[in-house]
Order: sequence, then C-alpha cells, then structure tokens
Amino acid sequence: QVQLVESGGGLVQPGGSLRLSCVACRNIRSFDAMGWYRQAPGKQRELVAITTNSGYTNYADSVQGRFTVSRDDAKNTVYVQMNSLKPEDTAVYYCYARGVVAYWGQGTQVTVSS
Repeated sequence: QVQLVESGGGLVQPGGSLRLSCVACRNIRSFDAMGWYRQAPGKQRELVAITTNSGYTNYADSVQGRFTVSRDDAKNTVYVQMNSLKPEDTAVYYCYARGVVAYWGQGTQVTVSS
C-alpha cells in the first residue's frame, strides 16, 4: 500500500501564491512519474503538472508559466508552487504517483477568492 499525503492547501486571494507538498511513504524514484491533478466541482479530474525521474515535466496549458512542479528525492516529496492564482484554479488538488498502478493522495482544497 502506497500512501501519499498532501498539505499546503487553503484560501488565498486572486494573484496570491500557495505551495502544495506531497510526501510519499517510500522512495519516490520507485515511481515512473509523480505530479498533481485537480478536480473542480462538477468537472472531471485534470492534469495540473507532472515530473518524471528523468527530469521531464509537463503542465496543463491553463497553468503554464504560473505553476512549477519540483521534487526532493531525499525527502520523498513532490511540490507544486502555484503563483498568480486565479478563481478558476479553485479545486481539490490530488497528488499522483505512477508505478505499476496509479496511486492517489486524499486531496487538499485550494480556494482562490477575494
């Protein structure tokens, strides 16, 4: 059983920043890729950002240039730095790890509102 524990969500004003963290219960280099998805009310879960062991990263068009995914292998942690947040970024953000199967965290709420 793989556990992914997210933290860092909360309420922020438009234009503000948040950093989400995801700690895995094992060496994250054992996963092919790790990253973040989000799901807004009434919408499907969508990719936000992903990073692989080789250093490849990919971002949703809607967050390109505003969000940055990074990882600290020594801490078994993946981050996403979210800047210039917009109300449409409001969603539950899920940590994701791809191994033999996909693993998901429990989610953390991000609300962007004035």
